[in-house]
Amino acid sequence: MPALAGIPAPNIPIVFKAACPDCRGRFELAAGALRLAIGASSRTTFYSFTCPECGAAVRKPAGERIVELLTGGGVRTLRLHSTV
Repeated sequence: MPALAGIPAPNIPIVFKAACPDCRGRFELAAGALRLAIGASSRTTFYSFTCPECGAAVRKPAGERIVELLTGGGVRTLRLHSTV
């Protein structure tokens, strides 16, 4: 529901659907369970989380749309800087 004339939108927790490639579990994660790293290229831009079902560390590439969704949803973001 959008905010109307100065009335804030209700605080609805944002969750993201995710899947684990190791155990093939499917679940929803809160923004605090995800991390986003934005690098100089698509190869160095990714999001990561720990699978709540099997405990595996999962890292997946993040394209522009994923970056937009995760940052808009409050996921903590780390900007990677080039040392060149």
